[in-house]
Amino acid sequence: MLYPQRLGQFTREHADTVAALLCGLLLLFGWFALHLGWLGLAFLLLPAAYVIGGYESAREGLTTLFKEKELDVDLLMIVAAIGAASLGLWRREYHLIIDGAILILIFAISSALEGYAMARTERSIRSLMSLTPDTARVLLQGREEEIPINQLKLGDEIVVKPGELIPTDGIILSGYSALNQAAITGESLPVEKTVGEEVFAGTLNGYGALQIQVHKPAQSSLIQRVIRLVEQAQTEAPPSQEFIDRFEKGYAKVIVVAGILLATLPPFLWGWDWETTIYRALTFLVVASPCALMAAIMPTLLSGIANGARQGILFKNGAQLEKIGKVRAIAFDKTGTLTIGQVQVFQVVSVSKYTNDDVLKTAASIEASSEHPIGKAIVQAAGDLDWIAAMQVQAIPGQGIVGIAQEQQVIVGNTIFLQKYVTNLPEELREIVQSWEQEGKTVVWVAQERRGAGEQGSRGAEVMGVIAIADEVRVEAAATISRLKKLGVEQIVMLTGDNEETAHSVAKAVGIDRVYAQLLPEDKLNVIRRLQQQYQTVAMVGDGINDAPALAQASVGIAMGVSGSDVALETADIVLMADRLEKIAVAMHLGRRSQLIVKQNIVVALSFIMLLLIGNFLGNINLPIGVIGHEGSTVLVTLSGLRLLK
Repeated sequence: MLYPQRLGQFTREHADTVAALLCGLLLLFGWFALHLGWLGLAFLLLPAAYVIGGYESAREGLTTLFKEKELDVDLLMIVAAIGAASLGLWRREYHLIIDGAILILIFAISSALEGYAMARTERSIRSLMSLTPDTARVLLQGREEEIPINQLKLGDEIVVKPGELIPTDGIILSGYSALNQAAITGESLPVEKTVGEEVFAGTLNGYGALQIQVHKPAQSSLIQRVIRLVEQAQTEAPPSQEFIDRFEKGYAKVIVVAGILLATLPPFLWGWDWETTIYRALTFLVVASPCALMAAIMPTLLSGIANGARQGILFKNGAQLEKIGKVRAIAFDKTGTLTIGQVQVFQVVSVSKYTNDDVLKTAASIEASSEHPIGKAIVQAAGDLDWIAAMQVQAIPGQGIVGIAQEQQVIVGNTIFLQKYVTNLPEELREIVQSWEQEGKTVVWVAQERRGAGEQGSRGAEVMGVIAIADEVRVEAAATISRLKKLGVEQIVMLTGDNEETAHSVAKAVGIDRVYAQLLPEDKLNVIRRLQQQYQTVAMVGDGINDAPALAQASVGIAMGVSGSDVALETADIVLMADRLEKIAVAMHLGRRSQLIVKQNIVVALSFIMLLLIGNFLGNINLPIGVIGHEGSTVLVTLSGLRLLK
């Protein structure tokens, strides 16, 4: 029983191939029968070859004709084959029946080859589906229990053992491991992850067991969003394909009218005999059909989408793959895009009486009670040092924070705030602070005062040192900007809501010459509009809610996949899954390469059609040769499109 089941499954999965094989065998035996003069057997075998090889094309062609009231190239092939057979029966030149059967056979083989070629792209895209397991190991009352992924709830704690796939996005509660994120983000090297860091569904756990808390619904995980968007991209035709589709509908009608004229006028105009006239008209129907032209675009774009997904670049549809290759200007958001988006301690300078560690420990003792990002950055920088949290902590918003640490009052804040407690600020520190502020860094002063300093009142504190806080520029930002310039991008600008000093500091570090600072979301939108008036195709790269209007307005919106807000991810056309800016240049190269391949395919398709039409008119080709040329060009451009998979 198992063998018939496998045979049935093979037949269903490779229906086009089976049909082509049967058609070929029946054609071969029919040709032998005709050669031996067994007309009865030949007239039994050859019609069967027509039916088996041409059934699917006839069904699709007739469906298009009756439901959409449009002519289809599949139907033209069948008409040409039946016409050749009818002509052969009428003139008793039975080799024409063989010609018609060869037409159907080659058309069937071509359909099978195109199916396999497209299936390769499909498999590359659908491989995303296998990146997440169906179940997760959940901790319930201290016991492990496997449940389906779709039953996971927010707050559930799951266990992932070494060598297992992460089932859903989550935050590590305990454990330490190296995760292979190549399938999701395109990063070639494993990434070290520990407590408090986010992990993504579909990434492969390395050597350590992890306990992970679910912090978003399974269907909202990064990999699920990728799958949904790639599925959507497959169903949406880009503008170039829509144009070709519209062109085909009109072109098919022109072919039919021209075919009728070619089948009737030559005997009166040039004295052709009717057999030659009808035969060449049928050949014309075959060679003039735009099958290769129809296959010139979508296989290429789908291959590009699959290639991008493997490298951590998510194109939401084929239109964006086309557009990214035409970009002439790019606008970058600053915070979270050109920079990491998390402030860090950049430098510490102490007065001679204290060490840098003393300054950090004292600041951390009081900032441990703060929720401010600057306070968190200081505490993180002092993580390996030995310090005790302060008491009686009081924060003054926008200025600083005070408290008691080891029986001393500690003051941490900006220059104006510190001057309330300190009579004179050290001149050497003033110069350093001025230099930092010009570079766009935030400066925090640290001072301490012994309790009961009494006689000096509130201005008896002494300065310990200063701490520079800055949002770290992404290490790959400068190289990315340089690469984009080499690719010929005419204008690269930075858009930010931050102040002028900080904006110009970051722009100088990454190599951007034009800066727009202190912008509101609507201001960013207006800048994009002005750039579009000058450069037409403009890309915007951002990550926050305030970038969403500009991302939507831009010809191509590019969002940071990890740090990006949900609004930015939904609005953008392209998502960089690992927040790696250098992938923008890769995406642009893919876009330009796809344009080049599409143009090459269109030239090849049109050239084949013109050569075959000329050969047919001059009488230098017969029907089988016309079919081979026509179908060969179709397979050629389809395979050419698959080059983007590499």
